[in-house]
Amino acid sequence: MADATSKPGALPGWGRVLAVVAHPDDESFGLGAVLSTFAAAGAAVDVLCLTRGEASTLRGVEGDLTRIREHELRSAADDLGIRGVDLRALPDGGLSDLDEHTLDGEIDPAVVATRPDGLVTFDTTGISGHPDHVAATDAAIRAAGRHQLPVLAWTLPDDICATLAAEGFAGFLGRPPAEIDLELTVDRTAQRHAIRRHASQAVPDSVLWRRLELQGDTDHLRWLRRP
Repeated sequence: MADATSKPGALPGWGRVLAVVAHPDDESFGLGAVLSTFAAAGAAVDVLCLTRGEASTLRGVEGDLTRIREHELRSAADDLGIRGVDLRALPDGGLSDLDEHTLDGEIDPAVVATRPDGLVTFDTTGISGHPDHVAATDAAIRAAGRHQLPVLAWTLPDDICATLAAEGFAGFLGRPPAEIDLELTVDRTAQRHAIRRHASQAVPDSVLWRRLELQGDTDHLRWLRRP
């Protein structure tokens, strides 16, 4: 395994990274700057996306949404410097209803195939509380335990969530400073390019843009399973 030590403000020195996400856009909207930072440092980054995003909350998108969102994901991955995308077809909006064996059976083959030094995922809060996010993260933690891998999670600080709630964007779940392990200074250029690939989701009035504004050039991370 590559050196998995870390210090405040620095990512671990992993040579291979596997990101586990629920939806085609989580890799960009949430993890984008973290993954592009790993890639820029020379890591081989792969993404396992458990659903095809067919249960989009947006309406009025013409065409087969699963195909549209797959194309968006693969284009966004190129912008982020991601080596490979493994897109599965578990039910969007239904991950929390699946038994652990089903979810674990999707993640273990990806771990074996990519041989990562660590996993990257959303915080156990799901960030927005979405049950799919929570289920994907829980499955990633279980897989990491079986394969003896660390898990690094993207999170939000409480103050950003409080600001969003005060502005009418409720539902975000953050962490107090004591529960945040890394404050990473990021360049969001690649992330913003990747986000724009998700034209079916990154609509102008989305809370996404306000969240990114509040985050500035800092991403917050915490260990869910330490090296």
